[in-house]
Amino acid sequence: MELVLGIIVFIVIILICSIKQINEYERGIKFRFGKFVKVLNPGWKIVLPIIEGYKKVDIRTKAVDVPSQEAITKDNVSVQINAVIYYKLFDAAKAILAVEDFYYAVGQLAQTTMRNVVGSVSLDELLAERDKISTEICKIIDEATDPWGIKVENVELKDVSLPEDMKRVLAIAAEAEREKQAVVTKAKGEVEASNNLAKAAEIMSSTPGAMHLRTLSTLSDISSDKSNTILFCLPVEILEAMKGKDKK
Repeated sequence: MELVLGIIVFIVIILICSIKQINEYERGIKFRFGKFVKVLNPGWKIVLPIIEGYKKVDIRTKAVDVPSQEAITKDNVSVQINAVIYYKLFDAAKAILAVEDFYYAVGQLAQTTMRNVVGSVSLDELLAERDKISTEICKIIDEATDPWGIKVENVELKDVSLPEDMKRVLAIAAEAEREKQAVVTKAKGEVEASNNLAKAAEIMSSTPGAMHLRTLSTLSDISSDKSNTILFCLPVEILEAMKGKDKK
C-alpha cells in the first residue's frame, strides 16, 4: 500500500513539474530526446522532465539600438552612424534552429549592412536621402534574415556625425551658396527694375503731356517738406522747342 501511494505521489510530482506556462506573447520550442517536436502555443503545456525540454521565445516587436560605428562614404568621407532596427519573429522554430543567437546575429548583420550601404552613396546623398537609405538597409536585412524566421519591419538612421573639419567645410559651402543666391536675387531685381523704367520712359515719351504731369507730381511731392530745396526742371519737350526756335 505504501509503495502504491509513493508511486502515485511521484507521478503527481512529475505531472506538476511537467506543467509549463507559455504567455500570449511567447512561443515554446519543444524538444524530445534533443529533437525538435513542435511549437507550443500560449497556455499550459506538458513538458516531461528528462526526456523533453523546451525554450521560450518572445515574438513581440523588438527595438535594437545599433551602436555608433565609423563608415566611409563613396566620396571618401568618414562619418559616424547609428540606427535603430525594429523586427519580430514570424517563425519561432527557425529563429532557434537556424541561427545560434538571433539577437546577436541581427545586430551584427545590421552593422555590416549599414557600412556597405553608406559606402555606396556620397555624403550629400547620405544627408539628403536618409529615408531612402534607411529603406534600402531595411530591405537588405529583411531578405537576409528571412531564413531565420525574422521579419525586419523598419530601420531608422538616428544620427550621422561628421568630423569637425568637414563640418567647417560644409558651413563655408552653405554660406557661399547663400551669398550666391543673394547676388542672383539682387541681379534679377535690378534687371526687373531696369525693364520697368525702360517701359515707363517709353510710355512717357510717346504720350503727349506725360512728362509734364510727372514733373508736376514730383514738384508736389518735394514741396510737402519745407526743408527741401526745390529745383525746377524743364521738360525735354521745351528744350527741343527752344532748339528749333534758335535754328529759325
